[in-house]
Amino acid sequence: MHLTPGGAPDWCPDPRVLKVTVGGHCVQKESKSPTPHGSRRYLICLDLLCLCIVSLPFLICELGLVAPVKRGFFCDDSTIQYPLIREETISDTVLISVGILITGVTIVLGECYRVSRQNSSKSHPREGYLAAVYCQLLPFLFGSALGQSLTNTAKLSAGRLRPNFLSVCQPEGLNCTAGYVETYHCTGDVAAVTEARKSFYSGHASFSMYSMLYLTFYLQVRFTWQGARLLRPLVQFVLILLALFTGFTRISDYRHHPTDVLVGFLQGALVAYCVVFYISDLFRKKKSLYISVPPRPESPETFTNC
Repeated sequence: MHLTPGGAPDWCPDPRVLKVTVGGHCVQKESKSPTPHGSRRYLICLDLLCLCIVSLPFLICELGLVAPVKRGFFCDDSTIQYPLIREETISDTVLISVGILITGVTIVLGECYRVSRQNSSKSHPREGYLAAVYCQLLPFLFGSALGQSLTNTAKLSAGRLRPNFLSVCQPEGLNCTAGYVETYHCTGDVAAVTEARKSFYSGHASFSMYSMLYLTFYLQVRFTWQGARLLRPLVQFVLILLALFTGFTRISDYRHHPTDVLVGFLQGALVAYCVVFYISDLFRKKKSLYISVPPRPESPETFTNC
């Protein structure tokens, strides 16, 4: 409660009511009531259900429940005659664990720091740490599952042969006189041959670009320290460089064609953009609770209780 210039106490008995007294009129606006705990649990369960559903195509492909399309080839096709390199520069395990770990830990630390600063300020409403982390981490995980599901769906549907397909397949009894060979028998490892049919498009390129670009957008909003103007752009440049390096290693390892990597980069960037700007609230401006009402010229401004 505080005193107005007229000396009368100016206060509102309900702290949830916003009071504005202009031109002898009092305008009240009810703030949003807190969501009941039962509804919160229901919404959280609904979010997790959506996350599980969008992950289904990715899991189906990883578990080998659906085989990729079996395509033929030309015997003189030099794009699938590269040697087999046993060791990958960046394995699937390293890619997923590092990509999720770097972005996830950064989001957790960034949100905890932001909430700590906000709660220490009296001009901002208090916010819980767990809720803040949940609201920023869940969209990232949803986008990760969405991107990998799109990638695996394309792999199974296209069935494009990897650059090292002939080295992995080791076909026998080829009849190259017909030109395009559709009937052949692979003598190589069955699991490796199945993987050799999943070239289009690169999952490494799509996930690395998605995770690093998402983190770049996150730092653009949360990294507001003005001490060094070039520090944030430098960190963002390194993140994008890591994503590009990851994709280019798929070409040098003879795991993907250049077009596979290019499409993977584009898909990862598109998913990151859509998640950040349409699912997450990073770039959304929060609505102010304050309203402005112009004074009426015929009524002098008064100070009354609401």
